[in-house]
Amino acid sequence: MMLEKRLKEAFLLGLILVLSGCAGIGPHTIARDRFDYTSAISDSWKAQMLVNMVKLRYGDTPTFLDVASVINQYSVEGQLDLRLSWADPITAGATNSQASGGMARYTDRPTITYSPLTGEKFARSLMTPIPPAAILSLIQANYPVDLVLRLCVHSVNGIRNRYGGAARARPADPEFYPLLEMLRKLQASGAIGLRVQKKNEQEATLLTIRGKVDEETRETSAAARKLLGIDPSAQDFTVAYASVQKNDREVAILSRSVLEIIIDLASYIDVPEIHVQEKRVNPSQIEEASGRNLPPLIRIHSSREKPVDYFAAVLYRGFWFWIDDRDLPSKRMFSFLMFIFTLVEPGGKEGAPIVTIPAG
Repeated sequence: MMLEKRLKEAFLLGLILVLSGCAGIGPHTIARDRFDYTSAISDSWKAQMLVNMVKLRYGDTPTFLDVASVINQYSVEGQLDLRLSWADPITAGATNSQASGGMARYTDRPTITYSPLTGEKFARSLMTPIPPAAILSLIQANYPVDLVLRLCVHSVNGIRNRYGGAARARPADPEFYPLLEMLRKLQASGAIGLRVQKKNEQEATLLTIRGKVDEETRETSAAARKLLGIDPSAQDFTVAYASVQKNDREVAILSRSVLEIIIDLASYIDVPEIHVQEKRVNPSQIEEASGRNLPPLIRIHSSREKPVDYFAAVLYRGFWFWIDDRDLPSKRMFSFLMFIFTLVEPGGKEGAPIVTIPAG
């Protein structure tokens, strides 16, 4: 009876192991793994962008590492072991033995491939100016024109924006912020738009300013045209990447690269006073706009202690640099920066990395 009981137990254990090994586990892991990896990649991306902003502020070298691929392999194995020996007690002595055993093994083998952003890809992604057409597309998509221009351009028809880069920091021209206010009013009224058409066998981007508007919008349009030095009666204007316009039918936009945008945003970081005193970093610059309540583009704090309620936080040189999770404008600006980074990311010519996964 004891032998029969043990054999039944061993059989049931083996059956459970075999069934668990045959059952498909892949579909059940999709919901968990997809969101876990998405969350991990998103958090690491934010931390990487923030630490590179801080490093650039300190004159350090930025390093970007992309997650090229994430591949996960699961395996479940089961093994059943049954042994039985029996001898006749009359002829061979009272000898008998029974043995049963089982083994189960679960394996999770993630394969994550990283791709450093270097060489030509670094130059194309970070150092190439954003095409003016892409800037106008953002405005056409209803992103605030004043926010887009403050972030993405050096100048419009020679009217210069503020720049916080330590090597060539400068304040904005007196006409820049009044121009932004006028363009914001025109955008709200629907008076400005974007049009792409064929011109001399090439695509040309045109900025359109409608003529049929109410009196207030007409006055705002006339003032903006005067500041920009463009034709007061024309409706279509060619957009070009340049620092100076060619004629009064052209809008010359000198756009920034993603690296220049990051450097400018880094100038808003509230760096520790001890680092300023030790000449490790330049003091933060206050953006001045006469008679205007102009908030900073982003607020990045620093502290000795790790913050509790943060959107993104990194440790650098013994201090924590972080964005408050309750600071919605700064969170939006930081997310917008990463969106622009993705927008200008060109497709690489090199093939995707080859990853070999064993079938067993």
